[in-house]
Amino acid sequence: MAAPNFWDNQESAQETVGRLKSVKAIVDPMTELNASGEDLEALIEMAEEDRSIETEIRREIESLEERLDRLELKALLNGPYDNSGAILTIHARDGGTDANDWAEMMLRMYTSWAQKNDYEVVLFDRNDNDEAGINSASIAIRGPMAYGYLKSETGLHRLVRISPFNSEGKRQTSFAAVDVSPEISDNVEIDIDEKDVRVDTFRASGAGGQHVNKTDSAIRLTHLPTATVVQCQSQRSQHKNRAQAWKMLRAQLARLQDEKREAEEAVKYQNKSRVGFGSQIRNYFQHPDQRVKDTRTGYSMGDFHKVLDGEIQGFLDALLNWRAKTER
Repeated sequence: MAAPNFWDNQESAQETVGRLKSVKAIVDPMTELNASGEDLEALIEMAEEDRSIETEIRREIESLEERLDRLELKALLNGPYDNSGAILTIHARDGGTDANDWAEMMLRMYTSWAQKNDYEVVLFDRNDNDEAGINSASIAIRGPMAYGYLKSETGLHRLVRISPFNSEGKRQTSFAAVDVSPEISDNVEIDIDEKDVRVDTFRASGAGGQHVNKTDSAIRLTHLPTATVVQCQSQRSQHKNRAQAWKMLRAQLARLQDEKREAEEAVKYQNKSRVGFGSQIRNYFQHPDQRVKDTRTGYSMGDFHKVLDGEIQGFLDALLNWRAKTER
């Protein structure tokens, strides 16, 4: 990074910076823990002469244990792409307009979580619904271990609430589907035969100005062998949308490879610890009581709005612990 020409290639430079952040996310806490351990030893020696500092020692031990637990969770993120950024796609499913609104609420939830963790969020694609909310959206979340944390969010998320779109005030159940793929470097080889990919251009939808709405700048790629579909319409340039769509396709196929590897590993333990895109993984209740519960781990929170404001780290950590136990 100290080389004078380091920033000549922006993409390569950003990749290097990302690798550095991922390494520091493990190394820095370890260095701090080692230093704190040495300080604790010194405090214990002092306590032999001064019993008044025993309370301080207990607090320091609790702090060390909490920090060590967090570091051990990070150590579980050891998959081939876990250090990568994440490409997260949300689709409204069953539930009509409520599902569209729910999909947009989830988009805000993940964006808030990313911002709380100082991650970068980049919008790739957003398809607004005519009445409310979104039909779908794709974002990149870039930061240390973003994919490692978020990949377990793949699946169906179910919302139960009194519908704001129902004049009779009835309870409504709606679903949104989340799909998470690693944002991989161009240096990672993903075998794609261009003959297997259908390319469609179409007019971008939603806000974006006259240029966006009058030209076929949006790109949709369909990988025929796997029926994988990605699209991008966030840029004014068709060329840029095409390049981004290919990046998203490579990410999706990398995720399929990762899922295959995990499935093969799970067979060894006779336990498939990963859920698919169509599996219901979490329930969000706003009525009759307010709570959010993960169907896999049983972890729950009683503050619905706090979760929707991006406080989902507890669910991510619980899932890491659950996966570690099921694979032992």
